[in-house]
Amino acid sequence: MALKLLGNTNRGLAFIVSAPAGTGKTTLVQMLTTEFPCVVANISYTTRQPRGDEVNGSDYHFLSVSEFEEKIAAGDFLEHVLLYGNHYGTSRKWIESQLDLGKHVVLVIDTQGAALLRKKFPAVAIFVRPPSVIELKRRLEVRGTESLEIIEARLELAEDELRAVKYYDYIIINDDLKIAYEAFRSVFIAEEHRVMIGG
Repeated sequence: MALKLLGNTNRGLAFIVSAPAGTGKTTLVQMLTTEFPCVVANISYTTRQPRGDEVNGSDYHFLSVSEFEEKIAAGDFLEHVLLYGNHYGTSRKWIESQLDLGKHVVLVIDTQGAALLRKKFPAVAIFVRPPSVIELKRRLEVRGTESLEIIEARLELAEDELRAVKYYDYIIINDDLKIAYEAFRSVFIAEEHRVMIGG
């Protein structure tokens, strides 16, 4: 069988992607999953309300607080956090099933969830950072999905998130999307081939 650029392992690898809101992490992940069918993005569970044209089961699994608490009690989550007053969680069963199929799984989670996850699950951690906090503020304002109050809260959190960079394996600065994507995809390719060479 011919070797592919990506998608040669019997068991997939897990990748954590964290970034301040508005940095472009979702765009990078979408570009990767479009180019490589062997890469799948985790769909988190959340108690927050859908934004814009978000679709249940596609963007997030939207749950009530009581439904979310039931899943916590049943041990369904690999990790779960409270962020901006809403709960977010990662399904243990779904992640394991995808890895067993040989799929590489991308978990887009905040720095708090990433720290919890890495304590109990092997994953390659990638941090996507904006070129500056000023540019991040501009992107959030242009996006127009949140109030000025929420944007200020996100920028405050971004300062904390940027301090967590030292705990990640790779840092990608998303200044130019094309260059950022080339760096992003190269991490996945290198990590798979490193595993293959290592046996």
